[in-house]
Amino acid sequence: MSVVDVLARLVAEPTVSNRPLTELAAYMATRAEDQGFRVERFESEPGKVNVVASAGPVGTDGLILSGHMDVVPVEGQPWTSDPFVLTERGDNLLGRGSSDMKAFLAATVEGLERVDVSKLSRELVLVWTHDEEIGCVGSRILVEQLAREGRPLPKQCWIGEPTSMQVLRMHPGHVAIRVVTTGMSAHSSKPDLGKSALKEMTRVLSILEGIEEEAKGRRRLEEYLDRPYVTMNAAEIHGGSAVNMVPDRMELTFGYRPLPGDDPMEVLDTVRERVSELDASVELIRATQAMYTEDGTPLQGLLCPHACTPKLGAASFATDGGNFEQLGISSLIFGPGSIDVAHAPDEYVPRASLVQAVDIVEQVVRSRCS
Repeated sequence: MSVVDVLARLVAEPTVSNRPLTELAAYMATRAEDQGFRVERFESEPGKVNVVASAGPVGTDGLILSGHMDVVPVEGQPWTSDPFVLTERGDNLLGRGSSDMKAFLAATVEGLERVDVSKLSRELVLVWTHDEEIGCVGSRILVEQLAREGRPLPKQCWIGEPTSMQVLRMHPGHVAIRVVTTGMSAHSSKPDLGKSALKEMTRVLSILEGIEEEAKGRRRLEEYLDRPYVTMNAAEIHGGSAVNMVPDRMELTFGYRPLPGDDPMEVLDTVRERVSELDASVELIRATQAMYTEDGTPLQGLLCPHACTPKLGAASFATDGGNFEQLGISSLIFGPGSIDVAHAPDEYVPRASLVQAVDIVEQVVRSRCS
């Protein structure tokens, strides 16, 4: 089975985050078992499972290879082919998840076919997670489970997100909050008898805009990040009942991305403080951890010879690496495909990058674990 055939098999599983991914998890587990790995399945809820496969001497500081099995939705996107059928077009392979990040999963499966894992001198662990696309949910749950068990894992992790073959060693986190403003309903012919939750929300938005402008003045890590400050986004707003009623409730979903090393709750605390005199409540929805890996790790020395540039970079997007950091694991992000086409219609991975990734997996695993 070629790596393209494996990728086609993975893309055919429509593992959008709002659907089960048990069939894909079963496939990844079976392939690992066939290769000689000890496989564990950690079910978070029905239809949602993380797969952890281990080979080599337990407790030796080898290597983790990790990726997420879920993908983002395709509804409403102008695809020119079936997003869940891998389609060859020129030198590219199109399909949902082809770049983000089933190409790395396929490359790992095929690369490890060339390695006799029964002869490893250091432990090799595969970690395949669910629901990364909605806030790294699967890895957060998995980390909590492994921490309770006191499970030893290698401290070097390769996360195969699409980086156009550049090695990235950090990324911001992502915090989502919900702001609710309340008022009093009244007939729109006598609005003075009520209180508009919408007008109250405009005051909240003004406060958030002020916090956003302040954040742009606090810049760090400029040599790595294209936006070296906390970025913010007012994403969704809902409320009101009818055009002839004063709205008594509005709800805003707001997100921000703390830099590596920031207190992720600092902006949340500031928002709560500044809206405290309004009829508004602020609730944390979820927090995805930032990631920061020191320069000069052993894994860096193994990946950089295969990279498109020796310069280390930073990801603008979050990964499971932030959660893995809670276990003392240092992660680097490196993989085939580009984040610029991830989540887009006609997402693709270049065939040459996919094939190259198979060779890199084999060589890195041999160098670190054999």
